[in-house]
Amino acid sequence: MNPNPGPSKSQITYPLVVLIGPPGAGKTTVGRRLARALSTTFVDSDELIEQQEGESCASIIQTRGEPAFRELEARKVAEALRSQGVVSLGGGAVETEKVRHMLQDHNVVWIDISLEEGLRRTNDPSRPLLQSDDRAATYAAMLQRREPLFKQASKVRVRTHNRSPQRVVADILDAFDDELSNEADPASSNHTLERSEQAHKGRESFPGQGFDQHQKPQHAHLPPST
Repeated sequence: MNPNPGPSKSQITYPLVVLIGPPGAGKTTVGRRLARALSTTFVDSDELIEQQEGESCASIIQTRGEPAFRELEARKVAEALRSQGVVSLGGGAVETEKVRHMLQDHNVVWIDISLEEGLRRTNDPSRPLLQSDDRAATYAAMLQRREPLFKQASKVRVRTHNRSPQRVVADILDAFDDELSNEADPASSNHTLERSEQAHKGRESFPGQGFDQHQKPQHAHLPPST
């Protein structure tokens, strides 16, 4: 008999939702609001890296190179995936095979955005991998390379272009279960979930990749829109 048995399946904890997507999609903004809606914690893998290393992700990439950063990132993703709340990963995390493997048993949402809006939101020097003489071409090439990986790793795709964070959070909650969304506090119009056909156009589920039913959150309260 093994004197030190590993944790049983019921003892293993997982994040409720893991957010992936391109730079500028709004993963951190949506993730924080989603965590508030679910009364849980929020973990950002990039923030874990910066807290440990004492420098920005951009600085690490510039001084140590992207391969070294990806290896460090993979270790921090593994750490983040041991949390119980909402987890957001860096835009390029899915390019690492071991990260994609780690995501296989998790409820992964692909937060997506249009090329034009993504370019507008990432027009700053803090993203060294996007700096070039032709930012549009660089961003487009990045999307072309990563989109198949986002789709492979995710179970639901939610678009953020021209949609409020409140609406995006509502769609993620709805992706778990229609009844879950109905648990949002109805006392204020700011908490109302629009459940129109137009609202659902921002969400796409991938057949055969539905959310695990045993991981449904039990209480969701949407924060007021800001």
